Amino acid sequence: MALTAMLVAVITACSVSYKFNGASIDYTKTKTIQIAEFPIRASYVWAPMQALFNNRLKDEFSTHTKLEQVKRNGDLKLEGEISRYEQRNKAVSAEGYSAMTELSITVNVRFTNNVNHNEDFEQQFTAQQSYDSTLSLNSVQEELVTKMIEDICQQIFNATVANW
Repeated sequence: MALTAMLVAVITACSVSYKFNGASIDYTKTKTIQIAEFPIRASYVWAPMQALFNNRLKDEFSTHTKLEQVKRNGDLKLEGEISRYEQRNKAVSAEGYSAMTELSITVNVRFTNNVNHNEDFEQQFTAQQSYDSTLSLNSVQEELVTKMIEDICQQIFNATVANW
């Protein structure tokens, strides 16, 4: 009898609750999200990046939450800008030439939680991808930017509503 009671206590104490959508949102209090367009403020620009980022960020929240996206007065509000887009040499070959180039994107995000202002923040999110320096940026740019945008959008999602 005591063994059964102890087993029940251990099982109950060790229970874990998971949400399969990745979000931990109280939908009784938080129903809407306002996602502003993020302009490019970087000195180096690849024009399609802005639309790719804005669409992917909105898709991240529409796919993984039940929040209604609104134009104004959202319970949650995301705004910011793509602040950096740059490339730099990452590795040097034995001959002294650049062997790998790293491309990176940084997005500055201002998050406002109108339900709980203790969760408000401003933060930068960065992602990098490397490519062989023998390739031209034009030949790899779309693929690499798409991967980095996906990574940054997941970072933003986790920081705002996943509460990991």
